[in-house]
Amino acid sequence: MSGQQRRGFAFLVNPTSGGGAAPRTVVPLARALRETGAEVEVSYTTSPVDVPDLVASAVARDAVVVSVGGDGMLSSVAGEVAARDGVLAVVPAGRGNDFARMLGVPHDTAAQAAVLCQAQPRPIDLLRATQPDRATLVVAGSVYAGVDARAAEIVDRSHWLPSKLQYPVAAVRALAGYRPVDCVLTVDGVRTKHQAATVVIANSRYYGKGMAIAPAAEVDDGLLDVIVIEAASRLELIRSLPKVYDGSHAALPEVTVLTGRRVTLSGRYVGSAAVPVGADGEGLGSLPADESDPLVVEISPAAVRVLA
Repeated sequence: MSGQQRRGFAFLVNPTSGGGAAPRTVVPLARALRETGAEVEVSYTTSPVDVPDLVASAVARDAVVVSVGGDGMLSSVAGEVAARDGVLAVVPAGRGNDFARMLGVPHDTAAQAAVLCQAQPRPIDLLRATQPDRATLVVAGSVYAGVDARAAEIVDRSHWLPSKLQYPVAAVRALAGYRPVDCVLTVDGVRTKHQAATVVIANSRYYGKGMAIAPAAEVDDGLLDVIVIEAASRLELIRSLPKVYDGSHAALPEVTVLTGRRVTLSGRYVGSAAVPVGADGEGLGSLPADESDPLVVEISPAAVRVLA
């Protein structure tokens, strides 16, 4: 698709993202694009079941598929676009918007329209996460188990809080009640055991509304960045939380950083309770306890072309 050709766009909008921010975002942007002569189609959906058919229709007419919503919406769209060799674009309108942050997507309408009309597609990586007895899930940003998955659960119940406070409050509440996870991790066949507060398997640098959890991560390097934060006291973890926002936590002695292409993870809380797993703000159930049948996360290099 040439940058000089007039592009068509198929907006897939989650109307509930960001407390209703998505419709407010897409209306002026669609208008700005139509004023350039672009064809723009807008579809609203809250169900991932609708996404495959919407993407297939858009790609068939050579339209750029534009995900308008949060990171969870993006992940549901990105895999379908990748499977059909389409072109993807991202308009941030969710609570976290971490993958858009990683891509450097602007927030004002004029700049977004300029990116959509002028940027050249570039290939980026995606993750493939497989839980035992479940279908493989395509993920854009990261998969995580432990205290951060618990924080994501708290965020989902914190709509009464202002948006800027939801993630910080959830992080502190999750840390205040966390339990260590006894886990087994393998990265490209190298097995290690940990007693961890959390394990993050990342494609993108950011999660949790701007936390630079994997500061060295790049979305086009063909590698997973694995961050293990070893168990510590609740107070120590809460005190170190600000370091996650600028990535300086990676230098702490209780943080292990690994890279690879295939990661497996299994484990339980100390005391044998199940550990929650999440991906881009969406719950993935519980971490498998059996090392012989673990959670598997793999990188899919250059999986999808994106305008950014």
